[in-house]
Amino acid sequence: MRDAFINAVNTQKITIEWMSDISENLVNAYTPGYREKKFTFKTFLDGSLAETRLRNVGQGKSMPGTSDENIYLEGSGYFVLRNDAGRLVYTRLGEFKFDGEGVYRSTDGQAVQGYILNDKGEIMNGAKPVDADSFVDTAFDGGAASVPTTNIKLWIDPSNGKYLGKYEEFEFKDDGILYGKADSGQVMTPLYKVAVINFHNPQMLYEVADGQFTETAESGRPVVGRGEVRGGLLELSNVDFDANTAYYQQANIQRELANQLIKSYKQLLENAIELMTS
Repeated sequence: MRDAFINAVNTQKITIEWMSDISENLVNAYTPGYREKKFTFKTFLDGSLAETRLRNVGQGKSMPGTSDENIYLEGSGYFVLRNDAGRLVYTRLGEFKFDGEGVYRSTDGQAVQGYILNDKGEIMNGAKPVDADSFVDTAFDGGAASVPTTNIKLWIDPSNGKYLGKYEEFEFKDDGILYGKADSGQVMTPLYKVAVINFHNPQMLYEVADGQFTETAESGRPVVGRGEVRGGLLELSNVDFDANTAYYQQANIQRELANQLIKSYKQLLENAIELMTS
């Protein structure tokens, strides 16, 4: 068991780290897609800091996006991004846009993943449509029900300026389906479904970049996420500002108490050394 002085020093150290994390939450209270850092008694048990820091996986409020191409997820799960090396990461921040080649990408250039649809809106696995129940109930290997995800792409035909040579406009609907619109919106054709993936224990995802996560053994394998995808919106941070303000005040009091304990133990040690040498 640690002595009281060591516990006081450790408490001072972890309280400073705690205050730093709370400050990060408060600074990012209005940052789209930011996931709040969470704290529990176990995090600071026995005067030491646990290695695992949990993230709040709750819903953030919607806000107007920077473009009609942005999307917002209301529900459980994450959007899927693939980099040029084929690595998948997961994010709640739907600040996506089509690039010059028509590929739907995140702000850092990763390709947003989706599923190809037929004219009936059914997800296609090669040349065959996937049964909707099987899609939802089966875990995935590169895509739900073993359906591989693909880059979402709307190239523009230079001969007529239309998307895929057919569509004047596009629109994301609440079911996460990207529609091509022709004949002044009279014709709407389903093209892609945005991939939404969740995990049995999403709090244990590993953050590899701001707002981007990868799976871990603790998070479990990906499963199909559930929620509505809306166009033209972004998800605001899910930070509880008032709660974090209260946590900061509590942490500040805890730090001051730890500092006083350290000063008291230091004075007692100096007194003991003086008695031993006198």
